[in-house]
Amino acid sequence: MPLPRTATTFAPPVMEARRWLQGVDFAPGRPLINVSQAAPVEPPPQALRQAMADAALTNDTAHLYGPVLGLPELRAELAAQTGQHYGGPVTPLQVCITSGCNQAFAAAIATLCAEGDEVILPTPWYFNHKMWLDMSGVAAVPLATGPDLLPDPDHAAALITPRTRAIALVTPNNPGGVEYPADLVQAFFDLARRHGIALILDETYRDFDSRSGPPHALFQDPDWAETLIHLYSFSKAYRLTGHRVGAMVTSERRLAEVEKFLDTVAICPAQLGQHGALWGMRNLAQWLAGERDEILARRAAITANMPRLAPQGWKLLGLGGYFAYMQHPFAQSAATLAPELVRSAGILCLPGTMFCPEGDATGERQLRIAFANLDAAGIGVLFDRLAELRPG
Repeated sequence: MPLPRTATTFAPPVMEARRWLQGVDFAPGRPLINVSQAAPVEPPPQALRQAMADAALTNDTAHLYGPVLGLPELRAELAAQTGQHYGGPVTPLQVCITSGCNQAFAAAIATLCAEGDEVILPTPWYFNHKMWLDMSGVAAVPLATGPDLLPDPDHAAALITPRTRAIALVTPNNPGGVEYPADLVQAFFDLARRHGIALILDETYRDFDSRSGPPHALFQDPDWAETLIHLYSFSKAYRLTGHRVGAMVTSERRLAEVEKFLDTVAICPAQLGQHGALWGMRNLAQWLAGERDEILARRAAITANMPRLAPQGWKLLGLGGYFAYMQHPFAQSAATLAPELVRSAGILCLPGTMFCPEGDATGERQLRIAFANLDAAGIGVLFDRLAELRPG
């Protein structure tokens, strides 16, 4: 008897990790360091919260159903800023707003895939992408990355079959943190176009990319919309995680199919979150630049602290966005090491096994650190605790 859809995949990793905290007490002078989830821990800035409160109090339409594809003003603003950021034209009709970036991915897959189709995912992969493919009856085809955590387009080409419908990339990467070079992104775009499949490009963390200028030139191609499905999130940039506001940028033809999915699942994205995102895009450019500077400072603190761990055998495999991806020196699997770190070191992080296919031994040596939850001083304390551990 076939399994119900939800039974075809694993439990949500972040929720699974939180269960490791049950029954564990932390001394007041040694509190838990939670680096398990990539989410801002502070609320949005006061001015943005006020704008949302004003919308709630004075804009009656903010409490009603809105357009399925999102507020026209927000679609237009994101189109303009996307075009400016990447140096290529984007129209409002090529933009839709979703209830978070995960929903944008789910909607993209719904427009692309039928039962038994395939999507290529580089490993370590973003676990929610794998979970949605499982629940959609779509095979996630793992594309192993090398020591630099960068996927190889030639290796991807060898995995393409008549059932392949897309290649999905995340840059800056979750979980690896690495920023994909522009020529690598271009090579995957060209590969997808040659084979008549889609390139899904999730750039949730683009606002914290360390590079200046466009991170790639895909939007400068006059026919970008025939191949590219671009995903974005307002959650990290404006601390709107609880309001679930994401986006997809692609062809008008595809968005006509996306509208069917979104109307059925949620009818429309939440109105207040959209008003907050719109106000943020129009008013918080300087504030967001400061947020980026702070994340880059925390990233630098990771780099500065790594030499303390190197003699014990720790290695930094990837760093960027919100993440440090590390190789640990212990004989045991990360699947048992990560829960043990809660009790022995007061650190909650995710094991690499949560980002790799079952049976892939590489994940057993890896840990993901979501460092955006810590300031530079907190990162120092994290490394103090890691340095106390002794490989056995």
